[in-house]
Amino acid sequence: MAAKSKTTQNSAHPMDNFPVRSLDFDIDGLTPEDCAWSQSSPYFSVFINALGLHVPYFERYLIHTMNTVKHDVADDGLRRDMVALAGQEGHHARNFIAFNALMAKRYPKVEKLDSANKAYFKRAAKIDSKKRKVAFTAGYETFTFLAGLIILKNYEKWMADSNPVMKALWVWHQVEEVEHGSVAHDVYRALYGKHEWYRKYMVLMAGLHIARETVKAYTHMARIEGWFKNPIKAASAMGFCFKTLAQMAWQTIPVFARDYNPRNHPLATNKQNPVAIAWRKHDAKGGNVLDIDRDAMAQIMQL
Repeated sequence: MAAKSKTTQNSAHPMDNFPVRSLDFDIDGLTPEDCAWSQSSPYFSVFINALGLHVPYFERYLIHTMNTVKHDVADDGLRRDMVALAGQEGHHARNFIAFNALMAKRYPKVEKLDSANKAYFKRAAKIDSKKRKVAFTAGYETFTFLAGLIILKNYEKWMADSNPVMKALWVWHQVEEVEHGSVAHDVYRALYGKHEWYRKYMVLMAGLHIARETVKAYTHMARIEGWFKNPIKAASAMGFCFKTLAQMAWQTIPVFARDYNPRNHPLATNKQNPVAIAWRKHDAKGGNVLDIDRDAMAQIMQL
């Protein structure tokens, strides 16, 4: 299936006029054995699967939040970005919920974890105040944005040799997380900018939630993969999990500056992100972004 895009890809910055891409990945063509999908780093593939398990339900919470406060925002450009953000996240959620169903066939506890995540965000959407919804969304998006930067930076080490569909799915997801990485932050600034302490507090709350849910799922998945049968491998597997979460935590330090703006993060600029630049060019030309093997990525990187 060819990628469908509507975009102005000549933007000076990847966060300007970002598109909504309607993409459907062939999750049905995968098997449960494909869940540890990266040969470059099986630990990474299981880590990102664990982190991503609850993400689609947060994405639905985000969409609800943007729709709830859209008419409270005066700036036309920001409202446009809120609509585009919701559009991107809607496509993410659809694809990752399908992948969660596949993971449930390999990992016995995933169905229960998945149901709990769904219930958590559904309840939060009902009971949270507008301010908490916007603040938690901005805090959570801080980490999905940073994860996008970190993962794309480590593409060769973590993803180069991997299942073409899963590689394509995660590259797409991380590129778009960077593209819309400023929107929720900008919405919070526009509506509640005077309450800077609350923004920082909710960054901490969101980070703790992500870490807790990721470790819970990763530990189960690692056990099913058989990594706990050997103490050395068990230590290596858990070490990867905690080290990667620590990288994300370290990168949040600038987030606590009063004048923090995701657009100014050095890894978010076009000059710093060759994988994202090449992928966006390939997508804009109508290239196949639904399955990307090593040869296809080599061609994409030549654009």
